[in-house]
Amino acid sequence: MSTGTSPSSSPATQAVRLAPEARYADELARLHAADTDARPTGWKLSPRAVRRFILGDEKLQVSRKFYGDDPLVDRAIVTLMGHQGLMLVGEPGTAKSLLSELLAAAVSGDSGLTVQGTAGTTEDHIKYSWNYALLLAEGPSQRALVPSALYQAMRAGKLVRFEEITRCPPEIQDVLISLMSDKQLMIPELGDDARLYAQRGFNIIATANLRDRGVHEMSSALKRRFNFETVKPIRDHSFEVELVMAQLKRELEGGGESPVEVPRDVVALLVTTFQELRAGQTQDGTAIKGLDAVMSTAEAVNVAYAAALQARHFNGGRLTAREIAGQLQGVVLKDSTDDVKRVRHYFDTVVRERGKRDAQWKTFHDAARALWQ
Repeated sequence: MSTGTSPSSSPATQAVRLAPEARYADELARLHAADTDARPTGWKLSPRAVRRFILGDEKLQVSRKFYGDDPLVDRAIVTLMGHQGLMLVGEPGTAKSLLSELLAAAVSGDSGLTVQGTAGTTEDHIKYSWNYALLLAEGPSQRALVPSALYQAMRAGKLVRFEEITRCPPEIQDVLISLMSDKQLMIPELGDDARLYAQRGFNIIATANLRDRGVHEMSSALKRRFNFETVKPIRDHSFEVELVMAQLKRELEGGGESPVEVPRDVVALLVTTFQELRAGQTQDGTAIKGLDAVMSTAEAVNVAYAAALQARHFNGGRLTAREIAGQLQGVVLKDSTDDVKRVRHYFDTVVRERGKRDAQWKTFHDAARALWQ
C-alpha cells in the first residue's frame, strides 16, 4: 500500500534544521573510518577527530562549522576529557549553542540530550520525574521513572547540554553541584541505596549569555565545577563578510530558493554596519553610540537572508542596500527607543557622509530614512 510519501518529501529531507549528527553523518563516518588516534572512554571520536569535525579537514572533505577562536575549541575539547564541565559564555549570537551541539555530536553522537534553562525549569527537569499512571498502579519502579536528559547522559556516558543556565533560579542551578562533584544521582524513591552512577564519557556543556548577567548569578560553588570559555564576536571584517556570504548561500540553497544575485559589496556594507553598531565605533575610530540590540554575525545572516528573499520575490532577484535597510528594522526596532535614536543618528551622520562618496551607501541611507521617518 502506498503511503503517498516520496523519498524526496520524507520528514528528514523536509526538516527545517537537522541535528548535526544527522546533517553531517557522512563527514562523521569519514572521520571515524580514518581515526587512528586514542579515544577517551565513551567518546565516538578521538580529540583530534573532534577538532577536525568542528574546524574542518580538506583532505577528508570535512567542512568548517565554527568560525572564530580555534584555540578555544582545543581548550573546550580538553575540558570535556576532564572532571570539570564546560561553560561557554558570551554575547547573544556568538555561536555558543552551535559549538555545544557540534561538540556533543562529535563526542557522543547525540546532540539532543538538552536541558533548556528557563524561569520555569524545575529539579524534575534536571533529575527525573514519574509516569504517574504507572506510579499509582505499581509504585516507584524503574519502569515508572521518566529520565531527564541529564539522567540519560549519565547512564549512557554521553555529553548533556544545559542551555541558558543563568535563566534558571539559583536553587535549581545548584542541583548540579553534587551531580558534578560526585558523578552520581540518588533516587531515594527506589530505596535507600538506589543511585545512578555516571558512566565514562559523561560531562556537561552549559551556555550563558553575558546579557543575562545578574538575572540569576551562578553560585561560586557551581562556578568551581566549570571551566569558563568566552566566545567572542568576530572582529575581522573580511572574514566576517566571507562567513555571512557562505552562510547566506547555504541558507538559500537549503530553502530551495531560486538563485539570488548577492553582490559582495552589499554584504560588506551590512557587516560594516553591524560591526560599527556592535562596537560603538566606526572603522576610522570615531566613537558612536552602540546598541542594546544583538548585532551578532548570526543576526547579520538573518538580515541578509530576509533581504535576499525580499529581493528574490519582490525586487527582481538582485540583493541591494535597499533590502538590507528594510530588514534592518526588525533587528533594531524591538523594545528600546534609545536604539532607534542611536540608529537614526548613525544614518544621519556616518551613513550620510559615506553616501556622498559611494552610491551603495547613498541607497542605504535614502532607503532607511524613507522607511524610518
